[in-house]
Amino acid sequence: MGGAISLLAVNFIVAQIFAVAFLIIAAKSRSSRPAIWIAACFFVASLSAVFEAVLPFSAFPRLFAIAAFASVLGGFSLLRVGLGLHYDVPVRPALLAAFFIASVIVDLVIYDLPRGTFQHAFFYQMPFFLIQAWSASAIVRSRRQNYADRTLLCLLVLSAIYYLAKIYAAVAAGSGTTAADYVSSPFALISQALGAMLIVGTGLAMLGVMVKDIIDDARASSEIDALSDLYNRRGFVERLAPMLERRGTVNPGALILTDLDHFKQVNDSYGHHAGDEVIRRFSRLLRDLMPSRAVAGRLGGEEFAVFLPLTDLSEARVLAHGIRAAMASMQIDGLPERATVTASFGVAAVAVNEPLELAMQRADKALYAAKAAGRNRVECAEAPADVVKPAVPHWVGRS
Repeated sequence: MGGAISLLAVNFIVAQIFAVAFLIIAAKSRSSRPAIWIAACFFVASLSAVFEAVLPFSAFPRLFAIAAFASVLGGFSLLRVGLGLHYDVPVRPALLAAFFIASVIVDLVIYDLPRGTFQHAFFYQMPFFLIQAWSASAIVRSRRQNYADRTLLCLLVLSAIYYLAKIYAAVAAGSGTTAADYVSSPFALISQALGAMLIVGTGLAMLGVMVKDIIDDARASSEIDALSDLYNRRGFVERLAPMLERRGTVNPGALILTDLDHFKQVNDSYGHHAGDEVIRRFSRLLRDLMPSRAVAGRLGGEEFAVFLPLTDLSEARVLAHGIRAAMASMQIDGLPERATVTASFGVAAVAVNEPLELAMQRADKALYAAKAAGRNRVECAEAPADVVKPAVPHWVGRS
Protein backbone atom coordinates (compact mmCIF):
# COMPACT_ATOMS: atom_id res chain seq x y z
CA MET A 1 0.00 0.00 0.00
CA GLY A 2 2.85 2.37 0.79
CA GLY A 3 4.10 2.33 -2.79
CA ALA A 4 0.72 3.15 -4.25
CA ILE A 5 0.10 5.89 -1.66
CA SER A 6 3.47 7.42 -2.56
CA LEU A 7 2.59 7.41 -6.26
CA LEU A 8 -0.79 8.97 -5.48
CA ALA A 9 1.02 11.74 -3.59
CA VAL A 10 3.43 12.26 -6.50
CA ASN A 11 0.58 12.42 -9.00
CA PHE A 12 -1.25 14.93 -6.83
CA ILE A 13 1.79 17.21 -6.52
CA VAL A 14 2.59 16.98 -10.24
CA ALA A 15 -1.00 17.85 -11.13
CA GLN A 16 -0.90 20.91 -8.84
CA ILE A 17 2.33 22.07 -10.48
CA PHE A 18 0.71 21.84 -13.91
CA ALA A 19 -2.40 23.65 -12.64
CA VAL A 20 -0.23 26.55 -11.45
CA ALA A 21 1.75 26.50 -14.71
CA PHE A 22 -1.40 26.83 -16.80
CA LEU A 23 -2.68 29.65 -14.60
CA ILE A 24 0.61 31.46 -15.30
CA ILE A 25 0.09 30.79 -19.02
CA ALA A 26 -3.42 32.24 -18.71
CA ALA A 27 -2.01 35.40 -17.14
CA LYS A 28 0.56 35.81 -19.93
CA SER A 29 -1.60 34.86 -22.90
CA ARG A 30 -4.14 36.95 -24.79
CA SER A 31 -6.26 33.81 -25.09
CA SER A 32 -6.52 32.92 -21.41
CA ARG A 33 -9.74 30.91 -21.33
CA PRO A 34 -8.31 27.60 -22.66
CA ALA A 35 -5.43 27.73 -20.15
CA ILE A 36 -7.82 28.38 -17.26
CA TRP A 37 -9.97 25.39 -18.23
CA ILE A 38 -6.88 23.16 -18.50
CA ALA A 39 -5.61 24.39 -15.12
CA ALA A 40 -9.02 23.45 -13.69
CA CYS A 41 -8.66 20.05 -15.41
CA PHE A 42 -5.45 19.25 -13.53
CA PHE A 43 -6.80 20.52 -10.21
CA VAL A 44 -10.06 18.58 -10.39
CA ALA A 45 -8.39 15.38 -11.65
CA SER A 46 -5.78 15.58 -8.87
CA LEU A 47 -8.53 15.27 -6.24
CA SER A 48 -8.86 11.61 -7.21
CA ALA A 49 -5.49 10.96 -5.56
CA VAL A 50 -6.87 12.35 -2.29
CA PHE A 51 -10.07 10.31 -2.52
CA GLU A 52 -8.19 7.09 -3.37
CA ALA A 53 -5.73 7.62 -0.52
CA VAL A 54 -8.53 8.18 2.01
CA LEU A 55 -10.74 5.39 0.65
CA PRO A 56 -9.13 2.38 2.51
CA PHE A 57 -9.54 4.14 5.86
CA SER A 58 -13.05 5.49 5.35
CA ALA A 59 -16.30 4.15 6.70
CA PHE A 60 -17.92 5.23 3.43
CA PRO A 61 -15.78 3.61 0.71
CA ARG A 62 -18.52 3.84 -1.92
CA LEU A 63 -18.64 7.64 -1.59
CA PHE A 64 -14.87 8.08 -2.02
CA ALA A 65 -14.67 5.51 -4.82
CA ILE A 66 -17.35 7.30 -6.84
CA ALA A 67 -15.74 10.68 -6.03
CA ALA A 68 -12.37 9.43 -7.30
CA PHE A 69 -13.95 8.25 -10.55
CA ALA A 70 -15.93 11.46 -10.99
CA SER A 71 -12.94 13.73 -10.31
CA VAL A 72 -10.79 12.06 -12.97
CA LEU A 73 -13.59 12.03 -15.51
CA GLY A 74 -14.52 15.61 -14.57
CA GLY A 75 -10.93 16.70 -15.07
CA PHE A 76 -10.80 15.05 -18.50
CA SER A 77 -14.11 16.71 -19.39
CA LEU A 78 -12.65 20.10 -18.49
CA LEU A 79 -9.66 19.24 -20.67
CA ARG A 80 -12.00 18.65 -23.61
CA VAL A 81 -13.54 22.08 -23.02
CA GLY A 82 -10.12 23.74 -22.85
CA LEU A 83 -8.80 22.02 -25.96
CA GLY A 84 -12.04 22.85 -27.79
CA LEU A 85 -11.56 26.53 -27.01
CA HIS A 86 -7.88 26.47 -27.94
CA TYR A 87 -8.39 24.65 -31.24
CA ASP A 88 -11.67 26.39 -32.04
CA VAL A 89 -13.57 23.08 -31.98
CA PRO A 90 -16.00 23.75 -29.12
CA VAL A 91 -17.90 20.98 -27.40
CA ARG A 92 -21.62 21.13 -26.78
CA PRO A 93 -21.99 21.63 -23.00
CA ALA A 94 -25.24 19.65 -22.81
CA LEU A 95 -23.68 16.66 -24.58
CA LEU A 96 -20.59 16.74 -22.35
CA ALA A 97 -22.70 17.05 -19.20
CA ALA A 98 -24.92 14.15 -20.30
CA PHE A 99 -21.84 12.01 -20.96
CA PHE A 100 -20.40 12.83 -17.54
CA ILE A 101 -23.64 12.15 -15.64
CA ALA A 102 -24.29 8.90 -17.53
CA SER A 103 -20.77 7.69 -16.83
CA VAL A 104 -21.06 8.39 -13.09
CA ILE A 105 -24.40 6.58 -13.01
CA VAL A 106 -22.82 3.57 -14.73
CA ASP A 107 -20.02 3.61 -12.14
CA LEU A 108 -22.63 3.56 -9.38
CA VAL A 109 -24.40 0.62 -11.03
CA ILE A 110 -21.23 -1.47 -11.40
CA TYR A 111 -19.83 -0.63 -7.98
CA ASP A 112 -20.91 -3.93 -6.44
CA LEU A 113 -19.66 -6.05 -9.34
CA PRO A 114 -16.61 -8.17 -8.46
CA ARG A 115 -13.37 -6.24 -8.97
CA GLY A 116 -10.85 -7.64 -11.38
CA THR A 117 -13.54 -8.94 -13.74
CA PHE A 118 -13.88 -7.95 -17.37
CA GLN A 119 -17.40 -6.63 -16.86
CA HIS A 120 -16.38 -4.21 -14.12
CA ALA A 121 -13.11 -3.15 -15.78
CA PHE A 122 -14.75 -2.54 -19.15
CA PHE A 123 -17.52 -0.28 -17.90
CA TYR A 124 -15.17 1.50 -15.48
CA GLN A 125 -12.42 2.31 -18.01
CA MET A 126 -14.51 2.93 -21.12
CA PRO A 127 -15.60 6.50 -20.18
CA PHE A 128 -11.93 7.49 -19.76
CA PHE A 129 -11.09 6.03 -23.15
CA LEU A 130 -13.99 7.86 -24.79
CA ILE A 131 -13.23 11.28 -23.26
CA GLN A 132 -9.54 11.05 -24.19
CA ALA A 133 -10.42 10.04 -27.73
CA TRP A 134 -12.93 12.89 -27.80
CA SER A 135 -10.19 15.33 -26.78
CA ALA A 136 -7.85 13.96 -29.44
CA SER A 137 -10.57 14.45 -32.04
CA ALA A 138 -10.57 18.20 -31.33
CA ILE A 139 -6.98 18.43 -32.58
CA VAL A 140 -7.73 16.26 -35.62
CA ARG A 141 -10.76 18.35 -36.54
CA SER A 142 -8.81 21.59 -36.16
CA ARG A 143 -6.37 20.40 -38.86
CA ARG A 144 -3.49 22.12 -37.15
CA GLN A 145 -0.34 20.31 -38.18
CA ASN A 146 2.66 21.82 -36.38
CA TYR A 147 4.95 19.58 -34.38
CA ALA A 148 3.61 20.67 -30.96
CA ASP A 149 0.04 19.83 -31.94
CA ARG A 150 1.05 16.47 -33.39
CA THR A 151 2.95 15.62 -30.19
CA LEU A 152 -0.08 16.42 -28.04
CA LEU A 153 -2.32 14.43 -30.38
CA CYS A 154 -0.06 11.40 -30.10
CA LEU A 155 -0.06 11.59 -26.30
CA LEU A 156 -3.84 11.89 -26.13
CA VAL A 157 -4.20 8.89 -28.44
CA LEU A 158 -1.69 7.02 -26.27
CA SER A 159 -3.72 7.93 -23.17
CA ALA A 160 -6.89 6.62 -24.79
CA ILE A 161 -5.13 3.35 -25.63
CA TYR A 162 -3.78 3.22 -22.07
CA TYR A 163 -7.32 3.16 -20.67
CA LEU A 164 -8.26 0.37 -23.05
CA ALA A 165 -5.20 -1.56 -21.92
CA LYS A 166 -6.20 -1.04 -18.29
CA ILE A 167 -9.25 -3.22 -18.91
CA TYR A 168 -6.97 -6.18 -19.53
CA ALA A 169 -4.47 -5.12 -16.85
CA ALA A 170 -7.17 -4.91 -14.17
CA VAL A 171 -8.12 -8.53 -14.89
CA ALA A 172 -4.59 -9.86 -15.34
CA ALA A 173 -2.89 -8.08 -12.42
CA GLY A 174 -5.85 -7.94 -10.07
CA SER A 175 -7.40 -4.76 -8.73
CA GLY A 176 -8.60 -6.00 -5.37
CA THR A 177 -11.86 -7.54 -4.25
CA THR A 178 -13.43 -4.24 -3.19
CA ALA A 179 -12.81 -0.55 -3.88
CA ALA A 180 -10.95 -0.28 -0.57
CA ASP A 181 -8.55 -3.03 -1.68
CA TYR A 182 -7.50 -1.10 -4.80
CA VAL A 183 -4.66 0.89 -3.18
CA SER A 184 -2.96 -2.29 -1.96
CA SER A 185 -3.43 -4.20 -5.23
CA PRO A 186 -0.65 -4.84 -7.78
CA PHE A 187 -2.82 -3.09 -10.35
CA ALA A 188 -2.67 0.16 -8.36
CA LEU A 189 1.12 0.33 -8.64
CA ILE A 190 1.00 -0.27 -12.39
CA SER A 191 -1.86 2.15 -12.92
CA GLN A 192 -0.41 5.00 -10.86
CA ALA A 193 3.11 4.65 -12.30
CA LEU A 194 1.94 4.69 -15.91
CA GLY A 195 -0.62 7.37 -15.09
CA ALA A 196 2.12 9.61 -13.67
CA MET A 197 4.14 9.24 -16.87
CA LEU A 198 1.16 10.15 -19.03
CA ILE A 199 0.22 13.09 -16.80
CA VAL A 200 3.72 14.52 -17.12
CA GLY A 201 3.95 13.83 -20.85
CA THR A 202 0.52 15.21 -21.72
CA GLY A 203 0.94 18.20 -19.42
CA LEU A 204 4.30 19.10 -20.95
CA ALA A 205 2.85 18.68 -24.46
CA MET A 206 -0.05 21.02 -23.67
CA LEU A 207 2.34 23.53 -22.14
CA GLY A 208 4.45 23.27 -25.27
CA VAL A 209 1.44 23.97 -27.50
CA MET A 210 0.42 27.04 -25.53
CA VAL A 211 3.92 28.43 -25.06
CA LYS A 212 4.53 28.04 -28.78
CA ASP A 213 1.33 29.94 -29.51
CA ILE A 214 2.39 32.73 -27.14
CA ILE A 215 5.77 32.96 -28.87
CA ASP A 216 4.14 32.90 -32.31
CA ASP A 217 1.71 35.65 -31.26
CA ALA A 218 4.56 37.78 -29.89
CA ARG A 219 6.58 37.26 -33.05
CA ALA A 220 3.61 38.06 -35.26
CA SER A 221 2.94 41.22 -33.26
CA SER A 222 6.55 42.32 -33.76
CA GLU A 223 6.25 41.71 -37.52
CA ILE A 224 2.86 43.34 -38.14
CA ASP A 225 2.41 47.04 -38.74
CA ALA A 226 -0.37 48.16 -36.40
CA LEU A 227 -1.84 50.82 -38.69
CA SER A 228 -1.97 48.88 -41.96
CA ASP A 229 -2.24 45.35 -40.51
CA LEU A 230 0.33 44.32 -43.13
CA TYR A 231 3.83 43.00 -42.44
CA ASN A 232 6.32 45.62 -41.39
CA ARG A 233 9.75 45.75 -43.05
CA ARG A 234 11.16 42.98 -40.86
CA GLY A 235 8.14 40.72 -41.30
CA PHE A 236 8.08 41.26 -45.06
CA VAL A 237 11.74 40.28 -45.46
CA GLU A 238 11.43 37.23 -43.20
CA ARG A 239 8.37 35.96 -45.08
CA LEU A 240 10.16 36.36 -48.41
CA ALA A 241 13.32 34.51 -47.38
CA PRO A 242 11.87 30.96 -47.38
CA MET A 243 9.82 31.70 -50.52
CA LEU A 244 12.95 32.73 -52.40
CA GLU A 245 14.86 29.71 -51.12
CA ARG A 246 12.19 27.36 -52.47
CA ARG A 247 11.83 29.05 -55.83
CA GLY A 248 12.51 27.04 -58.97
CA THR A 249 14.96 27.70 -61.76
CA VAL A 250 12.37 29.53 -63.88
CA ASN A 251 10.24 32.60 -63.05
CA PRO A 252 10.96 33.13 -59.33
CA GLY A 253 8.42 35.94 -59.09
CA ALA A 254 7.91 39.69 -59.29
CA LEU A 255 8.24 42.55 -56.84
CA ILE A 256 6.05 45.65 -56.69
CA LEU A 257 7.10 48.79 -54.81
CA THR A 258 4.53 51.55 -54.42
CA ASP A 259 4.39 55.01 -52.86
CA LEU A 260 1.29 57.08 -52.14
CA ASP A 261 1.66 60.31 -54.10
CA HIS A 262 1.92 63.62 -52.20
CA PHE A 263 1.08 61.87 -48.94
CA LYS A 264 2.63 64.64 -46.85
CA GLN A 265 0.15 67.07 -48.35
CA VAL A 266 -2.72 64.84 -47.20
CA ASN A 267 -1.45 65.00 -43.62
CA ASP A 268 -0.79 68.73 -43.79
CA SER A 269 -4.13 69.59 -45.43
CA TYR A 270 -6.55 67.20 -43.75
CA GLY A 271 -4.75 66.03 -40.62
CA HIS A 272 -3.03 62.85 -39.54
CA HIS A 273 -6.34 61.11 -38.85
CA ALA A 274 -7.20 61.41 -42.54
CA GLY A 275 -3.67 60.28 -43.43
CA ASP A 276 -4.05 57.20 -41.24
CA GLU A 277 -7.34 56.40 -42.96
CA VAL A 278 -5.60 56.61 -46.35
CA ILE A 279 -2.98 54.09 -45.15
CA ARG A 280 -5.69 51.74 -43.87
CA ARG A 281 -7.77 51.92 -47.04
CA PHE A 282 -4.78 51.41 -49.33
CA SER A 283 -3.62 48.44 -47.23
CA ARG A 284 -7.08 46.91 -47.44
CA LEU A 285 -7.03 47.42 -51.20
CA LEU A 286 -3.73 45.55 -51.45
CA ARG A 287 -5.11 42.62 -49.44
CA ASP A 288 -8.29 42.50 -51.52
CA LEU A 289 -6.64 42.59 -54.95
CA MET A 290 -3.40 40.63 -54.54
CA PRO A 291 -3.37 36.81 -54.95
CA SER A 292 -3.62 34.70 -51.81
CA ARG A 293 -0.04 33.46 -52.20
CA ALA A 294 1.38 37.01 -52.37
CA VAL A 295 3.10 38.78 -49.47
CA ALA A 296 2.48 42.48 -48.77
CA GLY A 297 4.19 44.82 -46.35
CA ARG A 298 4.34 48.44 -45.30
CA LEU A 299 8.03 49.28 -45.42
CA GLY A 300 7.63 52.65 -43.74
CA GLY A 301 5.61 55.84 -44.05
CA GLU A 302 3.71 55.72 -47.34
CA GLU A 303 5.90 53.04 -48.99
CA PHE A 304 4.54 49.52 -49.56
CA ALA A 305 5.82 46.35 -51.20
CA VAL A 306 4.16 43.27 -52.68
CA PHE A 307 5.97 40.08 -53.68
CA LEU A 308 4.22 37.79 -56.17
CA PRO A 309 5.82 34.33 -56.26
CA LEU A 310 5.93 32.46 -59.58
CA THR A 311 4.55 35.52 -61.39
CA ASP A 312 6.03 37.09 -64.51
CA LEU A 313 6.49 40.79 -65.18
CA SER A 314 3.41 41.17 -67.40
CA GLU A 315 1.09 39.68 -64.77
CA ALA A 316 2.60 41.86 -62.06
CA ARG A 317 2.17 44.94 -64.28
CA VAL A 318 -1.53 44.15 -64.76
CA LEU A 319 -2.01 43.81 -60.99
CA ALA A 320 -0.16 47.08 -60.34
CA HIS A 321 -2.36 48.92 -62.89
CA GLY A 322 -5.47 47.45 -61.25
CA ILE A 323 -4.39 48.65 -57.79
CA ARG A 324 -3.45 52.07 -59.22
CA ALA A 325 -6.83 52.53 -60.90
CA ALA A 326 -8.78 51.35 -57.86
CA MET A 327 -6.90 53.73 -55.59
CA ALA A 328 -7.38 56.71 -57.90
CA SER A 329 -11.15 56.17 -57.90
CA MET A 330 -11.52 55.54 -54.16
CA GLN A 331 -13.45 57.88 -51.89
CA ILE A 332 -11.79 58.07 -48.48
CA ASP A 333 -13.42 59.16 -45.22
CA GLY A 334 -11.97 62.39 -43.90
CA LEU A 335 -11.14 63.77 -47.35
CA PRO A 336 -13.35 66.08 -49.42
CA GLU A 337 -15.64 64.27 -51.84
CA ARG A 338 -13.67 65.35 -54.92
CA ALA A 339 -10.26 64.72 -53.35
CA THR A 340 -8.32 61.74 -54.68
CA VAL A 341 -5.17 60.00 -53.57
CA THR A 342 -3.04 58.28 -56.18
CA ALA A 343 -0.07 55.92 -56.01
CA SER A 344 3.00 55.28 -58.15
CA PHE A 345 4.38 51.82 -58.81
CA GLY A 346 7.72 50.27 -59.67
CA VAL A 347 7.58 46.63 -60.81
CA ALA A 348 10.60 44.36 -61.18
CA ALA A 349 10.85 40.76 -62.29
CA VAL A 350 13.09 38.79 -59.96
CA ALA A 351 15.88 36.95 -61.76
CA VAL A 352 16.91 33.38 -61.02
CA ASN A 353 19.16 33.34 -57.94
CA GLU A 354 18.94 37.13 -57.64
CA PRO A 355 19.32 38.42 -54.06
CA LEU A 356 16.33 40.31 -52.75
CA GLU A 357 18.26 43.54 -52.27
CA LEU A 358 19.15 43.70 -55.98
CA ALA A 359 15.54 43.16 -57.02
CA MET A 360 14.56 45.89 -54.55
CA GLN A 361 17.05 48.28 -56.12
CA ARG A 362 15.61 47.74 -59.60
CA ALA A 363 12.01 48.08 -58.40
CA ASP A 364 13.02 51.21 -56.51
CA LYS A 365 14.52 52.76 -59.66
CA ALA A 366 11.34 51.94 -61.57
CA LEU A 367 9.29 53.59 -58.83
CA TYR A 368 11.41 56.74 -59.05
CA ALA A 369 10.90 56.72 -62.82
CA ALA A 370 7.12 56.57 -62.31
CA LYS A 371 7.26 59.55 -59.96
CA ALA A 372 9.55 61.51 -62.31
CA ALA A 373 7.12 60.88 -65.18
CA GLY A 374 4.25 62.54 -63.35
CA ARG A 375 3.12 60.01 -60.69
CA ASN A 376 -0.02 57.81 -60.74
CA ARG A 377 1.90 55.54 -63.10
CA VAL A 378 3.40 52.05 -63.33
CA GLU A 379 6.97 51.59 -64.52
CA CYS A 380 8.67 48.23 -64.94
CA ALA A 381 12.17 46.79 -64.81
CA GLU A 382 13.08 43.58 -66.61
CA ALA A 383 15.12 40.92 -64.86
CA PRO A 384 18.85 41.21 -65.61
CA ALA A 385 20.44 38.63 -67.88
CA ASP A 386 23.37 38.17 -65.49
CA VAL A 387 23.14 38.46 -61.71
CA VAL A 388 26.15 39.87 -59.87
CA LYS A 389 25.71 39.33 -56.16
CA PRO A 390 26.88 42.09 -53.79
CA ALA A 391 29.85 41.31 -51.57
CA VAL A 392 27.92 42.26 -48.43
CA PRO A 393 24.15 41.60 -48.58
CA HIS A 394 22.03 44.42 -47.20
CA TRP A 395 18.43 45.54 -47.21
CA VAL A 396 17.62 48.21 -49.76
CA GLY A 397 14.60 50.48 -49.59
CA ARG A 398 13.69 53.98 -48.55
CA SER A 399 12.61 54.52 -44.99
